[in-house]
Formats: sequence, structure tokens, C-alpha cells
Amino acid sequence: MLIGLVGKPSVGKSTFFKAATLAEAEIAPYPFTTIKPNHGVGYVKVDCIDKEFNTQCNPNHGFCINHKRFVPIDLMDVAGLVPGASEGKGLGNQFLDDLRQADVFIQIVDVSGTTDETGKPAENYDVSRDVIFLEDELNKWFLGILMKVWKSFARKVEMEEDNFARAVATQFSGLKVNEEQVKKVLLKINLPPRASTWNNEQLLKFATELRKESKPMIIAANKIDAPNGKENYEKLKKSFPDAKIIPCSADSELALREAAKNDMINYIPGERNFEIKKDLTERQKEALEKIKKNVLDEYETGTGVQEILNYAVFNLLGYLAIFPAGAHKLADSKGKILPDCFLLPPNSTALDFAYFLHTDFGKNFIRAIDARTKKVLGKDYPLKNRDALEIVTGK
Repeated sequence: MLIGLVGKPSVGKSTFFKAATLAEAEIAPYPFTTIKPNHGVGYVKVDCIDKEFNTQCNPNHGFCINHKRFVPIDLMDVAGLVPGASEGKGLGNQFLDDLRQADVFIQIVDVSGTTDETGKPAENYDVSRDVIFLEDELNKWFLGILMKVWKSFARKVEMEEDNFARAVATQFSGLKVNEEQVKKVLLKINLPPRASTWNNEQLLKFATELRKESKPMIIAANKIDAPNGKENYEKLKKSFPDAKIIPCSADSELALREAAKNDMINYIPGERNFEIKKDLTERQKEALEKIKKNVLDEYETGTGVQEILNYAVFNLLGYLAIFPAGAHKLADSKGKILPDCFLLPPNSTALDFAYFLHTDFGKNFIRAIDARTKKVLGKDYPLKNRDALEIVTGK
């Protein structure tokens, strides 16, 4: 699973990326700070099951603070997108090619309204234009890829009487499109049965819906604490009632995480409070108080960064956090308690989990056992978020 951060230049993508990963991404107030994509490890937050067992986990990957488990995810920050990117403007071709492998997009929008569509300083910019042009560019990008081969591809599928959805998924697997997604789109838009007869308008409709289905998007209303931030955020919600838009202050999250990293405060990412641990300068105190007043006290989602990552993974993609756990022993062979928590795709079963852990576990699967209830589960048991399972094999 790969999360792609998208948006025009100078909206705070690199700040969001750094806040989420604490990686050394370059941040500067000019367009195209990011040329090559930054890859890093972010985290989704899960209520750890260790509390239910009155113990403390020892994660192999990620970390756990006060029974809040942070599970690693891959994050990518790419160069800013400008109008005309699908035609090669800005760093368009490179930007779009970098995004092929993303499963979900987080669009960072600068709701302060102080940057125009190219990322240059502006006043009272209409931020809804950013959402419109970015969706338009992504749709045109998908259309361009389809158009390159569409006529010959569609005719070939019809002549060979092949499964259309499967053929599309195979042809465009480089975009991470699967057969189920194609089927959903075809049911939704009701186009003529012969794809070779589709006109440009119908093909754009297909490309648009396929992009939305295969690469869903959430909007981060960044710089929410700027003077016009809240007002523009409300305008965005009215303009795009069907979109998921979460208020965000990547700057505030980065400041809090850096302060926690330097042992100045206790802070759990995504929470709406923090605790000062040692004497700070007046300037440091003022900065933290400003974040508390203007962001944490103001919005239920806190700074928004953690909420956005969680929504992308668990709501848009439907992933499930699953803990490998013995029915009678929570520690592994090294004595680590609940060392792992894995993210599995939606509709995964106990057998899928066994194969995920190891091919031999899948091949020799006998049963799964619920570590909480000790109930025996079969291979077709549908996994639920935060399940804790032991896999029993024949070898």
C-alpha cells in the first residue's frame, strides 16, 4: 500500500510529509521544492489490544504510546502539480508517472488562499479552483494512458470475446487497476456494451470513474490556522459536499512532533493535548500555546495529519489492522509481547492472513484461534479490524 501526497506547489506537501514521517524532506517557500519524490514511513494509529490483556506490547515495527499502536505505512511526496500537467507543463509528466503506484491520494490544499494555481504568492485566491484543476489533471492523465492503446485494445477484446473487465485490469495493471474496480465502474456509468464504439466523452467518463475508483482521494485543508483558513475551509465543504475534507495544520503537527522528539513535551500524534515535560523558553511556550488555542482546541481532529492518514487507510482503502497472537501466549520466541500488527486488504480471511504471515502457514492451515475468546475459526472466517489470531498448521 502506497499513499501519494498530491497538490499544487507550495501548499505544504513536504511539511505534511515531514510531520508524518519526521524525514528530512526539503521545505522552502518556492514552487517545485520537491523534484524527485520523497519516500518515507508514516504511521496509522490503532487502539492496541495489549490493554485488553493488561500488558505492554513490544513492537518490532512502529511504536506504541499509552496503548496507541502506530503501524508503518509507505508515504510518497511528489513534485507539485500545475494546470496543464497532463500535457507536460511544470513537472507534469514526471509527477504523474511517479503516482502510478499510489493506492490512495491525499490532496493538500492551501486554505489560506495566499498562493495561486502555480504556487506563487497571491491574495484571496479561490481555493476551490485547486480541487477542480487537480481532479481534471488526474482524469486527463488516466484518459491519456487509455487513449494510447484504446481502439486497438477494445477491438481485440471484442474479436477474442475476452472478459472486458479482466482485459482492462491486465492492460492497465501498471496503474494498479484491478478487475473488481473495472466492474464497479461499468455498472455505475452504463456505457454502450461495445467499448470500441465509445466516443471521447464516454471514454473520459470511463477514465474519470476508473481513476476515482482505483485511486480514491481525501482532501487535507492545510494551513487551517491561517487568517482566512477556517472561512475557506467552510467554502470548500459547501463547494464539494461529496468530498471528504479534513482541517489540517501540518506546521503545528511538525512542531509538536519535533518538540516530543526533543523530549520537551509528551505528545501522542492525533491527540488534542500535550504535556510540557521541562522548562521551556517564553518563545517556546508561546508557540505551543498558540497551537493549543488555534488548532487543538478548535478542531476535533487535532492538527488533522493523523486523522487524514487513518481515514485514507481504514476508510478509503478499507484496510484491517490484524495482530498475530497466541491463544495462550502473547509473546514470540524472543519474549516480545505482541510484536507485530499487520495491515491487510478488505475482505481478507483467516486463510489470507496465514498466507500473509508465511506461504507454509497458508499451505498447511488447519484452523485459526481468536486470542480473546479462544474460539476456533475456519479458513473462510472474514477478518475484522483489530482481530488477534493464532494460526494453527499441520507442520
